Amino acid sequence: MPSKQISITPVIYIHYFVTSAMKLMLLLLLSMPCLSHCKTHITSIFSFGNSYTDTGNILILGSRNLTPGPVVSGYPPYGMNFFHHPTGRNSDGRLILDFIAQAFDLPLVPPYLAHNGSSQHGMNFAVGGATGLDYSFFVKNNMTFPFLLNTTLNVQLGWFRELKPSLCTSSETCRKFFRKSLVIVGEFGINDFVIAFFAGKSFAEVKSYIPSLVKVISNAVERLIWEGALTIVVPENVPYGCLPMILSTHQSKNETDYDTHTGCLRKYNELSLYQNKLLHKAVNQIRLKYPHVRLINAEYYRPITDMLKSPKNFGFINTPLRVCCGGGGQYNYNVSKGCGMPGVSACQDPSTYVNWDGAHLTEAAARFIAQGWLRGPYADPPILAAIHTELPKPLGHENKLPNNILNNYSMGEDLSVVPTRYLNDI
Repeated sequence: MPSKQISITPVIYIHYFVTSAMKLMLLLLLSMPCLSHCKTHITSIFSFGNSYTDTGNILILGSRNLTPGPVVSGYPPYGMNFFHHPTGRNSDGRLILDFIAQAFDLPLVPPYLAHNGSSQHGMNFAVGGATGLDYSFFVKNNMTFPFLLNTTLNVQLGWFRELKPSLCTSSETCRKFFRKSLVIVGEFGINDFVIAFFAGKSFAEVKSYIPSLVKVISNAVERLIWEGALTIVVPENVPYGCLPMILSTHQSKNETDYDTHTGCLRKYNELSLYQNKLLHKAVNQIRLKYPHVRLINAEYYRPITDMLKSPKNFGFINTPLRVCCGGGGQYNYNVSKGCGMPGVSACQDPSTYVNWDGAHLTEAAARFIAQGWLRGPYADPPILAAIHTELPKPLGHENKLPNNILNNYSMGEDLSVVPTRYLNDI
């Protein structure tokens, strides 16, 4: 997400009332990679998204002076766990994407902008700060934002199309390759909200943009099916009103504005719930249209609110909405003293926190969500169940992309333009 600098059918379910020893045992099990038979099902992962998924693209843009300021995820204490150095991930360690890759015993998915010719195990096109809606949409609607980069979902799709010839060169080879690929599209939406509110748009105006946002995402999913993807995970939006960043900058004196169970701002969560409802419906429609494709709805909203409602049951002993790495205040979030800035330190044990820096999750929280996607109950169907499902053969009409997507694809962005054009426009 932009900052001032730009910065488990369930197989395993963690019962609320388990002993500490049982929790530790479950944690060890959840950390184990998938059994060897999973390797034969998924051999590559391709990901699109924003800072919840970015494994270094934004950091590379910063190193090329293509961001308006320093990229804070390139500074300590980011990456303090597992990697023990900053990698561009907005976390103290691994992201959900990393845990999914490890579950399939695959290499961590590399950032596209560091592409060195080896992509047979997948590629990550996600960029911190990326939006679902096109850059032109924000310009047209007078939504200026100091750190708005043209690295939208459609731009990322353009990068994928450029990479594809190095993966497969014919319809037959592409079918074989993507039959064992997992594609993740999202999350998208947080940054669209942030930019719109920053530009002074009203709550009603921001809500009115959501159908267009969902259409962009669903068109992208359909486009990827046309490109050959057979197993696609579509994450829904996070509870926007639960982000310490939003709680700090949109504080209310009215206690009824806050959810009594989570402490989140109800009104802002309504945006996420509305988007998730529309996106879930859109994915179901695509599922009916393309029965030969595995489409997986993945949740952020429910696992995050579950952790906030009963944090200690998940091992989070600190105040759930309080940030591990921040500059003070009620939520330990300060926009002028953000994580990665000089003089700002992290908590001693991030694994006891849900929130890392005010906008992103800790590695510990990401691990729980990843397992919820892999095994349930936070994905429909769970990824591991889906990949073992036999798919019917295509009916024939699925091979043709509808004209409304081909001719007027997602707000008019030209996907044939090479990435350098977009980067030069920043």
